[in-house]
Amino acid sequence: MLQMAKNTVCLWYDGDAEEAARFYARTFPDSSVESVGRAPGDYTSGKEGDVLIVNFTVMGIPCLGLNGGPQFKHNEAFSFQVATVDQAETDRYWNAIIESGGQESECGWCKDKWGISWQITPIVLMQAVFGPDPAAAKRAFAALSPMKKIDIATIEAAIRG
Repeated sequence: MLQMAKNTVCLWYDGDAEEAARFYARTFPDSSVESVGRAPGDYTSGKEGDVLIVNFTVMGIPCLGLNGGPQFKHNEAFSFQVATVDQAETDRYWNAIIESGGQESECGWCKDKWGISWQITPIVLMQAVFGPDPAAAKRAFAALSPMKKIDIATIEAAIRG
């Protein structure tokens, strides 16, 4: 029997939900592909036997990839925010996404090759920007502005003033 979480993030793909889910499972901890469901008959964007849905988990978050076709595209209105503890972890996730066909954006944001947005965000940045020291927050925020991938040493230097 198919097990489903009570609340699942459903992500729309154009035929490559399984490839995306397997990439996420390889790239992020606490991630896996649980099941692949094939279409029991022909449908608008595919044929009987094509992968229709993929149940997977990304960093503990249950997701369902739906191969619905080309009519809907992802945008920045939805993103996964990944909190990182150091530059090595930041680099690992960022580089995995970019080097597999993704695109850099600004302030720690990037998109994977399927159009899903990711915020690769060092914890030290969030602690500074939303912490108790307004001057340090302002300096950290200003240091962040020109960055694509976040450089933790630059953020820490800005915090120190």
